[in-house]
Amino acid sequence: MFIQTLITGVAIGGIYALMAVGYSLVFSILNFSNFAHGVVIMLGSYVGYYTCTLLGVPVPVATLAAMAGAAVIAVLNEKLAYKPLRLRRAVPLYFMISAMGAAIFLENLVYVTVGAHFLTYPEFMQDSIAIGSSNIGLLDLVALAVSATAITALTLFLNKSKQGMAIRAAAKDMTMIGVLGVNINSLLTVVFAIAGLFAGLAGVFLGIKYLVYPTMGWITNKAYVAAVIGGIGSLPGAVIGGVLLGIVESMVSVYVSTAFRDVFSFTFLIVLLLLRPSGLFGKSLDEKV
Repeated sequence: MFIQTLITGVAIGGIYALMAVGYSLVFSILNFSNFAHGVVIMLGSYVGYYTCTLLGVPVPVATLAAMAGAAVIAVLNEKLAYKPLRLRRAVPLYFMISAMGAAIFLENLVYVTVGAHFLTYPEFMQDSIAIGSSNIGLLDLVALAVSATAITALTLFLNKSKQGMAIRAAAKDMTMIGVLGVNINSLLTVVFAIAGLFAGLAGVFLGIKYLVYPTMGWITNKAYVAAVIGGIGSLPGAVIGGVLLGIVESMVSVYVSTAFRDVFSFTFLIVLLLLRPSGLFGKSLDEKV
């Protein structure tokens, strides 16, 4: 039972990490919490669902469509909601307010156009594998493997490619790299596209594991908690924070009660921030919003 619970927790944590990476990537450069990221995850899940059901394609192909759709939505959100503020050199608080407005608008747009129905993905990877006395869900193993692969690919991209190194430099000083000739608009397009790709991937896994509905983006509050635990703005911190949170939730659900899962999660967050206000791997900043 312990092994099964641990693997399930790590798999859920991997999904949280996929979502948390998007938060941290944007925060590391623009220094604000992109609360519209949860809606991008929700819309990506819808794209994957309708690609499966209307076009009849298999889930892996629909996942690619969801990732592409979420990337486009994330980039459009940056161009329409954040770029005008950036050009006016607005303070980070205004970015956060704009993000919340975009999230409310898109969520209500889904209510009006699609409805508030709960939708279920076609059956996918519902079998389990026996490991000793434990039965591990195949979907959990796939989610864990895909999450690890995606995060590894992102790490290699950031460390080995020119654009990746420019993103890392922008996280240190975006003004300076602009002076050095880097196209900031193009760079942010890449950043939001990456965040969108990860959002679409996470949205599909959430939709398969649970359901697809307009307010599912609020589940990503857990991803934001994971990002804060790891140190928002830190990609390794986002991954470790997501895995830790997933394990804590799984252990509490099995050995205590599902009713106390969120209580333990947020208590864990509060205690950690009391001990380390910037998270496990975060850096102290003068202003965080």
